[in-house]
Amino acid sequence: MAASGQTLSIGDVVSLEKPRLQQILDSLKQLGYRTVGPCAVDGAVILDDLHTLAQLPLGLIDEQDGGHYRLKKSDVAGYFDFAVGPHSLKNFLFPPRETMQQLSLGENGWQATTPQDAGPPLAVIGLRGCDLHALEVQDRTFLGGTYVDPGYKARREKLFLVAVNCRRAAATCFCHSMKTGPAVKGGFDLALTELEDRFVVDVGSDRAVEVMRQVEWSPCPKKIARQAREQPRSLERQMHARSEQPANDGEPRQRHLDTTDIRNLLLGNLEHPRWDDVAERCLACANCTMVCPTCFCSTVEEVADLTGENVERERSWASCFTGEHSQLSSGAVRPSIKSQYRQWLTHKLASWIDQFGTSGCVGCGRCITWCPVGIDLTEEVAAIRGAKP
Repeated sequence: MAASGQTLSIGDVVSLEKPRLQQILDSLKQLGYRTVGPCAVDGAVILDDLHTLAQLPLGLIDEQDGGHYRLKKSDVAGYFDFAVGPHSLKNFLFPPRETMQQLSLGENGWQATTPQDAGPPLAVIGLRGCDLHALEVQDRTFLGGTYVDPGYKARREKLFLVAVNCRRAAATCFCHSMKTGPAVKGGFDLALTELEDRFVVDVGSDRAVEVMRQVEWSPCPKKIARQAREQPRSLERQMHARSEQPANDGEPRQRHLDTTDIRNLLLGNLEHPRWDDVAERCLACANCTMVCPTCFCSTVEEVADLTGENVERERSWASCFTGEHSQLSSGAVRPSIKSQYRQWLTHKLASWIDQFGTSGCVGCGRCITWCPVGIDLTEEVAAIRGAKP
């Protein structure tokens, strides 16, 4: 729908006036997508149904540190200058509670049915590089093995991803350590880079080409395209520099995780005294696993109505921080907070590599921010390594 009549192809880069981002939302809705994006609700930026640009957190930034999250107004903040909130794609592709099977008692005994409706196709706006890498990890979990999760597969196939290149990082972000950001490196349908006066838009799929047919875009000058490419690279250099310097002027330091031989480091120090130290602080509340975009533990329970003739078998999120998670006939395998935290951290950063060929951490920092007592996995690894955190 460019004024010049030009058409789009995968790999094209175009310029979009900021108000015309609404046309992307409108086009997605016309194509039948449910549109979800960042909205400021109850003091946090969450992923919620998004209909107009007025719902985006324009002029807001997030202040994050261990156990600390606040939204602040900023005169220079754009639409996407917050980092990440408590929600991720996991909330939609692997929902917190899902009916897996329905059973009804009739004249011929129990009849079982499996829900087939995965809902309308979903478009999620505002995802970061760390989120897209987390999606790759979840895909390996639910789609990459012998047993494929049918509900996840159905939702994943209808997913449209609008990513955003970061131009600001929270203190808890360490995507630069995990090589997952701040630049978006692939896996998107559309990728936005927010400049002062426009969005630079990367077209990544045939579905994106279809969406952009209803959008008034213009060719992007090479100078502007180079500026857009440089923006997340500049942020990455800043993150590296800030993570190597101590905090000053009361500002929290930029997190960094040294991943050198991290698998053998952790699995070779299972009796390190640091596990006892962190156990004294950990509440075993499971907040870290709930907000983590890659954790996938779940449990299944049966819920009956008052007649006892209708039963729903429901899957819900679970956590290795609960005693029931490792419960066997002889008792819990990991009954202590020490053993539960050690299980979580060693799986996330070490044995996940054996299981899936990659780290289970994408450096989003959510687990640090949303831990009530501010436990910081980068500090725990640094302490075990013997480095100064």
